Amino acid sequence: MFGTQSKRDLALELQAQIPILRPSIHARRANLTVKFQDLYGFTVEGNVDDVNVLNEVREKVRNQGRVWWALEASKGANWYLQPEILSVSDGIALKSSLKISTLTNAITLKRLIRKGIPPVLRPKVWFSLSGAAKKKSTVPESYYSDLTKAVDGKVTAATRQIDHDLPRTFPGHPWLDTPEGHAALRRVLVGYSFRDSDVGYCQGLNYVAALLLLVMKTEEEAFWMLAVLLENVLVNDCYTNNLSGCHVEQRVFKDFLTKKCPRIATHLEDIGFDVSLVATEWFLCLFSKSLPSETTLRVWDVLFYEGAKVLIHVALAMFKMKEDALLLTHQVGDVINILQKTTHHLFDPDELLTVAFDKIGSMTTNTISKQRKKQEPAVMAELDQRLRRLNSLKEGEK
Repeated sequence: MFGTQSKRDLALELQAQIPILRPSIHARRANLTVKFQDLYGFTVEGNVDDVNVLNEVREKVRNQGRVWWALEASKGANWYLQPEILSVSDGIALKSSLKISTLTNAITLKRLIRKGIPPVLRPKVWFSLSGAAKKKSTVPESYYSDLTKAVDGKVTAATRQIDHDLPRTFPGHPWLDTPEGHAALRRVLVGYSFRDSDVGYCQGLNYVAALLLLVMKTEEEAFWMLAVLLENVLVNDCYTNNLSGCHVEQRVFKDFLTKKCPRIATHLEDIGFDVSLVATEWFLCLFSKSLPSETTLRVWDVLFYEGAKVLIHVALAMFKMKEDALLLTHQVGDVINILQKTTHHLFDPDELLTVAFDKIGSMTTNTISKQRKKQEPAVMAELDQRLRRLNSLKEGEK
């Protein structure tokens, strides 16, 4: 696929041998900002405390890898990909004949995924557990190759926007920000824009697809991960022209913020802060522009297994973690600065996910779905009213 494919695979396979990051003694003394490269090639800026946290996280990654390998040895290779386990995780009613061991394996898998999938296993586990492998199996083997050839050279509004966004997608990355990286990302995005003309292309998808390219072993698998994400994992209409699904999700998030963090919600309303100021980017980019890459991918580990409710959990955790500081704010800008600084330095995924799942409280998929249905009419009415105003202005200009 790409010329740097072997280098990227090698980096993943040797992740257990990543050297400990050691800032200079001057940096330690002065607590200066230091730069370093993370596992997926992104240049990260942080202070010495951030470096120490990242070193601890990388040690946790190594230990978690040992846990997965030990389970492979005791339960058998690829035990977590057995159809029975996937059925349990999908919520299919258990038959009385279902073995206790299968249920135990499903519970174990859920816990394992929340603690993180080792980078070397991530492509295989994501591809299977997300449903991407099943989706790919329903079409001819040459589907992606035929699609990219068929659309090569065609120009649409989507392709023009994609070409505009390519150089702005993670600029400075050693592979993504190269002609080869741009070409691969373009093929994935353009291919999908023709696969689903209702979605076409929406800004935000470039960051999602770029990160998928870095994780998956092939460009084709990145395409299918994008497809299963948009068609099965996320809520409908998140990336359509009017972003109705994204607007619904923001309203649902605001509802749960009021329920789960009432003091924060009341204070933010008092100072005139609209959650869409941060949540729009969070939900459209799936946190890929906000969080460090390794933290984002830990969120995605759970997202591909447990579904879109994970985004609400994580968004709530962002606010919950900074509750005391947010309650002292008086300006909208102060809230944004606190949240941006928090996300930028969230190098410890366990800290975020512990708050998201243990301190926020339970939110079932069914409960969130009911909230979405409740908010849909108001969102559609608001978007319709906005469209009418826009058309009225256009008529007035004539």
